[in-house]
Amino acid sequence: MVRTDTASVAVEKPLVKARRVLIVDDDADLGRNIAAYLSRHGFSIEVAADGRTMDRALAAGSFEIIILDVMMPGEDGLSICRRLSAADAPAIIIMSAKGEDIDRIVGLELGADDYLPKPCNPRELLARIRAVLRRRELNRNQRPASSGAYRFAGYEFEPVLSRLRNRSGMTILLTRGERAILLALLDRPGQVLSREELSELTQSDYTDALDRAIDVQISRLRRKLGDSGEQEIIRTVRGLGYRFAALVTR
Repeated sequence: MVRTDTASVAVEKPLVKARRVLIVDDDADLGRNIAAYLSRHGFSIEVAADGRTMDRALAAGSFEIIILDVMMPGEDGLSICRRLSAADAPAIIIMSAKGEDIDRIVGLELGADDYLPKPCNPRELLARIRAVLRRRELNRNQRPASSGAYRFAGYEFEPVLSRLRNRSGMTILLTRGERAILLALLDRPGQVLSREELSELTQSDYTDALDRAIDVQISRLRRKLGDSGEQEIIRTVRGLGYRFAALVTR
């Protein structure tokens, strides 16, 4: 008779890959403290002191999110945010001592997913990181990779490639925020969307003080679309929000 001792059988648990975070900050002490805190909560952390070190880290491996300082030697954080603003780039949370509304708005316009003033509570940073990653995951799940191009008023927008082309076939460069707003409007032509709804649909955590960030991005998007006069594509509905007025086809 063969006896099987089930208590001695080891059960393998599936390994969960730690989500990778890159901290880009020239404050070494702050970087170490944040890295230690996030590591205790299951994240895999690397720290870079400047843009060049960050580029080497990005070339060596992928990251899901970048915690980015603004005031650094060499290339500043806003410049880094601008060049990393792409559909397939990591999420970006700017964390800076420059906490004025205008600084936050500029950061969000350039493609940041969130903005935190220094000093910040590490628990709040952790909550913001988790919220940004949840929104990105939700957005990926809700939009199939096979979604086709949108055509409107002589323009063509391909969401998968994040490419907007004008009537002449030339590509128009958009920031991440502008692309997100355009896609939200294209998905709901004719529907009036408030600033709060646009903030939710574009995965942004704007407060009332930052509502004008939506207005600024709408204004820039209109200029890039040549949107003016009676034939305006994005219309302002006074007191309510914005409406995409052009006919949209897929």
